[in-house]
Amino acid sequence: MHKMKEKISPNFMNSLMPGLMNKCLFVIVLCCALASSVSAKESSSTTLDKLLESLEKRYSKKEFIADFSQVSKLKVLEIDEEASGKAMFSHPGKMKWEYFEPQQHQIITNGKILWIYRPDQNQVIIGDAKKFFKEGSGGAFLSDISIIKEKYIISIQENSEMFFELKLIPKIKTPEIQSILILVSKKEYNIQKIITSNIYGDTIEIKFYNIEFKDIGDYVFEFSMPENCSVIDIDNQ
Repeated sequence: MHKMKEKISPNFMNSLMPGLMNKCLFVIVLCCALASSVSAKESSSTTLDKLLESLEKRYSKKEFIADFSQVSKLKVLEIDEEASGKAMFSHPGKMKWEYFEPQQHQIITNGKILWIYRPDQNQVIIGDAKKFFKEGSGGAFLSDISIIKEKYIISIQENSEMFFELKLIPKIKTPEIQSILILVSKKEYNIQKIITSNIYGDTIEIKFYNIEFKDIGDYVFEFSMPENCSVIDIDNQ
């Protein structure tokens, strides 16, 4: 006995088509989205690698000076403090922060010794620079740019027409540094701004102006003790 073959009506096929098409379309879109996501991650990684390479080329083993303005916000005390001055940097680890406002003082290091000089008090604080500027804090990474790849997990937070914004999270957690934001100009790869945050919600924002790469001289990063100056050794406190 021959079995009767059922005919599938055109209406039935037509009813199936939208569902099949939707499922196929969903699969295609999903595959495209996954491919796009992988491509975006690869592109982002490539952009970050190129940016860090350009930063190292710009700053590594270089000397430069810049004017700066600084805003320190102490969250618990609800205090905002503003300051300004001139900064000088030399590889590796040499810095001089000369504050003009609101009170004159200097923070100097030759990479080994730290001096903090307050002329109004005729006082000098001395300490171990490596302890004070550990993990590149206090803008120390500007005198050795390789620190950021070694010490931090880096991501691009914003990519505008004129600037990159990098976020640095320390690989070793410390109360002093929770994160650092760095604003980098696309034109010259100059670091225009740094915002350092600690675990207490305090922030220090430093903006740099009139950045100039030039030979400075090691003598700038040494300190001559004034006469009758009181000395405080912070390593023995």
